[in-house]
Amino acid sequence: MMAFVFAQQDSYRLLQISDCHLVAEADGCFCAVQPYRQLELLFARVQSNRPDAVILTGDLTQDHSLASYQLIADLFSHLTCPVFYLPGNHDDIELMQQAFAARPFCAETELHLGDWHLCLLNSKGPTPAGYFDQLRQQQLQQLLSSYRADAAVWLFCHHHISPMGSFIDEHIQLDAAALWQIMAADPRIRGFAHGHCHYAYDRIQQGIQLVGCPASSVQFLLTPDYQPVARRPGYIEWIFNANASADPAVRWQFMEG
Repeated sequence: MMAFVFAQQDSYRLLQISDCHLVAEADGCFCAVQPYRQLELLFARVQSNRPDAVILTGDLTQDHSLASYQLIADLFSHLTCPVFYLPGNHDDIELMQQAFAARPFCAETELHLGDWHLCLLNSKGPTPAGYFDQLRQQQLQQLLSSYRADAAVWLFCHHHISPMGSFIDEHIQLDAAALWQIMAADPRIRGFAHGHCHYAYDRIQQGIQLVGCPASSVQFLLTPDYQPVARRPGYIEWIFNANASADPAVRWQFMEG
């Protein structure tokens, strides 16, 4: 698939939205909140932010229904910027693609913004845990081999690759070691952003910037047992400088709807 190439400009504002967990009904519930109404609150901020793109990083549905995806498609249909997406463990890829067949949704999983290459990875597997098998590893390595030596790369994925110290680690990226090897071998890879954990955090590990996106639905406490908490919907605002040598080359801010 061809990459989506953005027009040249000084910087790019992207919004990352994750873990919407919608059900078929607009007033339906998930963990004692109405996830679509949460997304509506967030969407008002999305429009005012005037982003250059939106990236949805998985678990968009809770009940695996076409209607849940259609709610997202209808809500986002008036955006003028492209909307990219990748699957989480709860997602049905065929239904997602069916609902997101028209603009502003874009099926490209590679974005070029100035010096930056953003790679949207599919980590969905047969269980709730992350799955990034040898074929997917090879595809990523082939993609990286096509980039210039002075390029800058940021990876987006649904599953986390470093333990959080909570129940969510039961569903961590099972092939995390292989991903870490790929990142360690390629200094062009600056960072890794994900959803899945319903928890906002950032830290540097093995020279890689890790950033976890809060959920638009409910947040999870970092506890041994499953404890969802109803709060305002969260997302991340990213600013990528077209010049990846700039300081800072990339900034992010945790936001609430």
